[in-house]
Amino acid sequence: MTHDPWYRGADCSVADFRADVEAVTDPGRLELACDVRRNIPIYDCTALEAALDDPEARPRLLGEWVGVLLEGAGVFLLRKAFARDLQVVDDATAIFEAIIAEERESGTSGADHFAKPGANDRIWNALEKLCVLAPDVFARYYANPFLAAAAEAWLGPLYQVTSQVNVVRPGAEAQQAHRDYHLGFQTVDDAQRYPAHVHRMSPLLTLQGAVAHCDMPVDSGPTKLLPFSQRYAPGYLAWRRQDFRDYFEEHCVQLALAKGDALFLSPALFHAAGSNRTPTISRIANLLQISSAYGRAMESVNRVRMCEALYPVLRRYRAEGRLGPAAIAAAIASSAEGYPFPTVLDRDPPTGGLAPMSQQMLFQQALDEDWPADRFVAELRVRAARREA
Repeated sequence: MTHDPWYRGADCSVADFRADVEAVTDPGRLELACDVRRNIPIYDCTALEAALDDPEARPRLLGEWVGVLLEGAGVFLLRKAFARDLQVVDDATAIFEAIIAEERESGTSGADHFAKPGANDRIWNALEKLCVLAPDVFARYYANPFLAAAAEAWLGPLYQVTSQVNVVRPGAEAQQAHRDYHLGFQTVDDAQRYPAHVHRMSPLLTLQGAVAHCDMPVDSGPTKLLPFSQRYAPGYLAWRRQDFRDYFEEHCVQLALAKGDALFLSPALFHAAGSNRTPTISRIANLLQISSAYGRAMESVNRVRMCEALYPVLRRYRAEGRLGPAAIAAAIASSAEGYPFPTVLDRDPPTGGLAPMSQQMLFQQALDEDWPADRFVAELRVRAARREA
């Protein structure tokens, strides 16, 4: 039997797309969801906190999310994801607004990939900027167990967090329907050069997320979503075609979000930010792009700088009992590099195993042994220098 290993844009068919997309979420197959709205499973985080700490319930929950992202709707909503500390969302928003004001003043304000320039404000590398400017806020924000669990479910351990903040002002028009990084950021001609199995692999390397930093009624334009569209494997070649965009606009759905909700989706899901039709709401979201240890993240992040800023805060929070071990591990995972490669093995050889010590391992060891900050910083910089060719 012969099999063509290549996808071609000209071969993409809306009829085939429709066959994948016109499915229905069966609530009976979702053990832990509290509701299904417009085919999108919804989870109540206040009811699931115990499940995250239960060695039997946690794998079931994470496995259910995997099924949703892989063959189900391709998107799920976590209601009240920040219920433990909703104030930190406002605290982070204040920092983000200050960054936006400063970047506007300096002329470095970011533009959007898929919307008209000037339609919104965007902070690139919001992860590092928040960590360096307000490490205490960063620690509380990224200690969130549900963000960590969603990333672990799709990507496994040692994932790499990046984030960009997006503010959509009143009157701003919607984005165009698209898929996201990696192949979603390639031209059709370039994407066609990758064999079909890479098109199927690409979505497995990234998890897209969005934390609502304000209440988002549908009129304010929360993300337009096309459930099940991630199942159409040639979609990285199809999303720019007008017939596919027309189908998206006719069938996409939106869910209103409350401040502190978190939405997670496959990067292969057809989606787009909606039009903000309100007169007063500036819709602000922290867009999480979380990468597999085995993939290349979209943004370069100075994780040494982040670790230096964050270590004294986590050391203090640990001593005061403000954050437990799981919360501290989640904050470390969002800041320090977990994967020990690439490195210069002549200077950074494996020690006591198959790989050198990673930043995350060093960070955790320093906390466990209660190192002073200057010792941690010195060791962090030495190890970073060893990795440079």
